[in-house]
Amino acid sequence: MIPRPMEEPAFSPYLSFTRHEWSELRANTPLTLSEADLAQLRGLNEQVDLREVVDIYLPLSRLLNLYVAATQELYRATNTFLGHGAAKVPFIIGIAGSVAVGKSTTARILRALLAHWPNHPNVDLVTTDGFLYPNRVLQERGLMNRKGFPESYDVRRLIRFLADIKSGRPEVVAPVYSHLRYDIVPNEWQVVRSPDILIVEGLNILQTDHGRQPDRVFVSDFLDFSIYVDADEALIMRWYVERFLQLRDVAFRRPDSYFHRYANLSDAEARAVAMGIWNDINGPNLRQNIAPTRGRAMLVLEKGERHAVQRIRLRKI
Repeated sequence: MIPRPMEEPAFSPYLSFTRHEWSELRANTPLTLSEADLAQLRGLNEQVDLREVVDIYLPLSRLLNLYVAATQELYRATNTFLGHGAAKVPFIIGIAGSVAVGKSTTARILRALLAHWPNHPNVDLVTTDGFLYPNRVLQERGLMNRKGFPESYDVRRLIRFLADIKSGRPEVVAPVYSHLRYDIVPNEWQVVRSPDILIVEGLNILQTDHGRQPDRVFVSDFLDFSIYVDADEALIMRWYVERFLQLRDVAFRRPDSYFHRYANLSDAEARAVAMGIWNDINGPNLRQNIAPTRGRAMLVLEKGERHAVQRIRLRKI
């Protein structure tokens, strides 16, 4: 029996599902990932297990597969009306949310699951980190302490990239960002070749200017489906600090790491540094720029402890 969604507040544009209700919507979607596969997809300090994949991500992959098929039919109908050939147009999925909320893991799991559906085997993933301005530009503009804020991105370049994808160009390139170097990698590119589905993951991809420039084009204009990964700020802050401590013991110890200076901090010192970064940069960016876009998403994954999704909100058609 199809579960009935939870009641949302009056005039809410969303249907709301508990974890159990959502898991029932998996239907017969097969599990195509093993524990070894998941270990390669899981982010640092995340405990996403196969039960999470079965309960949350398999139903979501089924929903997205249905959306892809329906959108392809709409494209064909439009092309028939216009007398054009049946051009292939990639389906673009946007995944937004805070630093440390787990959106990168969500993107990787969805990519792996969607690629197993027979009608769209070519699934690519691009993060908007590659469209950050290089550090030298951020330094010139006094924006190094606002990295991740909307003004730190080359939005025009990102929009041009998405426009090229949507126009059906056979090969489009995106800049590559190194978290180890904390900077764009010079002369290195990610090549995207006519995917069936493109997943775009980033902090601010659902942002607009609230109608101040009605003719302006936004990243969200190119998205066929959008997901916001949500959690209480106190949880996200804790996950960020825990991740910082783990990075101190691994990546920060590499001499070529931008954050190598933090490698020998004590636990107390590392926590203080991480809290300072959160309070000065990531927290304000979440509250001012990221969280306000949550209501624009077509689907919201609300997480609780251990990164487990507790509630799913799906926008009504």
